[in-house]
Amino acid sequence: MSSTTESTRPRDPSAPPGPPPAGRSRQGVRALLVRLHFYAGVFVAPFLFVAALTGLLYTFTPQIDQFLYGDRLRVETAGERILPLSEQIEAARSAYPDGTLASVITPPTADGTTRVVLSVPELGENQRTVFVDPYTAEVKGDLTTWFGSTPATTWLDDLHRNLHLGELGRLYSEVAASWLWLIVAAGLVLWIGRSRGQRARSARGVLLPDRTARGVRRTRGFHAATGVWLALGLFFLSATGLTWSQYAGERFGQVLDAVQGHAPALDTRLPDAPSPEEGTADHEHAGHAGHDGSGDGEEAGPADFDRALKTARDAGLGGTVTLTPPADTATGWVVAQTDNVWPVHYDSVTVDTAKGEVTSHVRWSDYPVLAKLSKLGVQGHMGVLFGIVNQIVLALVAIGLILVTVWGYRMWWQRRPTREDRSAFTGKAPARGTWRQLPVPVLVVGVPAVVALGWALPLLGLTLAAFLVFDIAVGLVRRARVA
Repeated sequence: MSSTTESTRPRDPSAPPGPPPAGRSRQGVRALLVRLHFYAGVFVAPFLFVAALTGLLYTFTPQIDQFLYGDRLRVETAGERILPLSEQIEAARSAYPDGTLASVITPPTADGTTRVVLSVPELGENQRTVFVDPYTAEVKGDLTTWFGSTPATTWLDDLHRNLHLGELGRLYSEVAASWLWLIVAAGLVLWIGRSRGQRARSARGVLLPDRTARGVRRTRGFHAATGVWLALGLFFLSATGLTWSQYAGERFGQVLDAVQGHAPALDTRLPDAPSPEEGTADHEHAGHAGHDGSGDGEEAGPADFDRALKTARDAGLGGTVTLTPPADTATGWVVAQTDNVWPVHYDSVTVDTAKGEVTSHVRWSDYPVLAKLSKLGVQGHMGVLFGIVNQIVLALVAIGLILVTVWGYRMWWQRRPTREDRSAFTGKAPARGTWRQLPVPVLVVGVPAVVALGWALPLLGLTLAAFLVFDIAVGLVRRARVA
């Protein structure tokens, strides 16, 4: 579009501004937000695009698992009576004798299979999970799993978290999560606070694009209005993603330490067990006599799982549970609820199978508020907290973020000068030096706030510093050319 046509249109508040006005004013804040939103969008948007695309794929892992592994995850017909775990475990061990029995997970649904998890040295941190029909003890097959996840889910999880690039790849997802909330916040302020020369500041003007607009204004309307609808979901994904990221997650852990916000730890030590010093001194006399058939390298007997399950059920643990045998004679069995769908159940108990009693009990109600929010946030982020509704919402947010990103780049292209003597591939960047127009109170509050953010979100601080260095370098080069 020609510059003549553009000059007859109302001022586009999200377009790159000209030189900053003289003097400090609130317009300086707006100009700085425009510049921040623009540069963050240009450089960080590719990370957001990839995170949204891989997250969209991960959202459908329950359906993918059922499609790929349904013959192992489900039984054809649900029976009336579930066989004892001991019979199911014996069937699994007969078919797969290699490895050590690590845990057993009861069926998640009436037509689900029991999962007998084996630690196999050659699989490293992965495990072999054997799927057994709980009604007939028929072995349905096995899969190499990672913390209970199927191969497909593990692959997609790795893709979303680190693009299969290991620790280095995790930086991409943390950069995306660190900047996402800031880009969204700046965009909301710019769109809601746009000048009165644009559409009226009504709810309709904020929530819906102007379909009568054309060119860059039309694209901006769809970009901004969609961003408003997505804002709450994007803030949620950013916050929950950061809680288990590498660097920001460590900072979050330090905050939980300071306010004692961690989930309570289950005491797995048996009350009458010898102290660690006594256990070390008596080890050579204890030999391999495991506690109630387990521990010290001897695999737990199948019947022990039945006793542990019955004791936990009597203590009130219902639904799907994971039973883990003791690591040694001084510790008890751990039985933990693994119901991640709302209303969640996360009670866990330590069981002394020799006495048939619970020695320690951690209830979901015992969790501090921050620990509960963190736990629920992770499940919501993964799309399991509210079942299919959770999946649909996440899918819509991911698709929306992809569209917003594409529209953002389209606006940048549409703003390019098209005159023959001033042609360019993209639009002009916002003017430099906007920070000089910020009111002094904003600087007094803003600078410490940015430093605090840089501490809490290290990758945000590092990339922001990189933006500043890049901006200063560009300014010096241009100044040298003019000179």
